[in-house]
Amino acid sequence: MIWHLIAAIFAGLGAAGLGQLLRLASGKRLPRWLVPVCAGLGMLGYQIHTEYRWFDHKRAQLPETAQVVQVEYDAMFWRPWTYLFPMATAFSVVDAQSLVAQEGDEGRRVEFLLYRFEKQVQDRVSHQAWLMNCATRETLPLEGESRRPRVEAMRRLSEQAPLYRAICRDDRAAP
Repeated sequence: MIWHLIAAIFAGLGAAGLGQLLRLASGKRLPRWLVPVCAGLGMLGYQIHTEYRWFDHKRAQLPETAQVVQVEYDAMFWRPWTYLFPMATAFSVVDAQSLVAQEGDEGRRVEFLLYRFEKQVQDRVSHQAWLMNCATRETLPLEGESRRPRVEAMRRLSEQAPLYRAICRDDRAAP
């Protein structure tokens, strides 16, 4: 967090320096307020760049066995440019190393961990154990250390759902 503040300050100083150079190159015919405006635009530009690069930066830090299955984009009124270009604010990941497949009478069931990354002041990472029945495409969360299924939270996924394809259509989940 402190490094982003320092980087934003230096981006502002650099943009202010460019504004000053433009002013000097014009023989001081450009207005004096150009320098602080350039500083503000430099800091704002750095902040916007950092916010839009958050998802790519976090995805690059994931292991090769991790697969992104959902990305949430959002627009915020205090960031009006996000209405034109929505910003990634959260995403979910399945790690192939966490897949545990079991063959049963009802078909193949796969237990997995679903990680959720949220962009906030400090990034939040949470994880939840889930169980998916590949034959019926039903998935439900598992609670606690005993991994008790929460049947009331069961949901059915479509065949095109990225989560279903990552868990059941992938040969890495083979028992």
